[in-house]
Amino acid sequence: MLEFGPLEVDETEVLEFARRYDPQPFHIDHEAAKKSPYEGIIASGWQTCSFVMRALVDNYFSPISSLGSPGIDELRWILPVRPGDKLMVRATIIETKRSRSKPDRGIVRTFIETINQHEDLVMSFRSVNFMLCRDAS
Repeated sequence: MLEFGPLEVDETEVLEFARRYDPQPFHIDHEAAKKSPYEGIIASGWQTCSFVMRALVDNYFSPISSLGSPGIDELRWILPVRPGDKLMVRATIIETKRSRSKPDRGIVRTFIETINQHEDLVMSFRSVNFMLCRDAS
């Protein structure tokens, strides 16, 4: 298991991201957010994904061998992420295998967890990534 962080959730960034990409009232309007089930401003789940992606790029993916991803599976937003939260990202490699059709490449399956400063799981997903492989010889 690998762990990265902490990633600090800044209120200004939360509001700017939400106004631009996910303008639901509980992301952008303090009064509406107080009346919502969340009882305050929360970050967009898509912004939380963006925080995690940055941490993975900076700490996990190799700039030399990473070849992208066909997607993620089982994305879950379990608890709201709030301004002021400090997030940790945990990456657990589930499986590695060499591609049958392109033997210079491999497939890495990883379980990604995002945990807040209270040790609460706030988001999880499974990723599939393509990587260049070392020569087997």
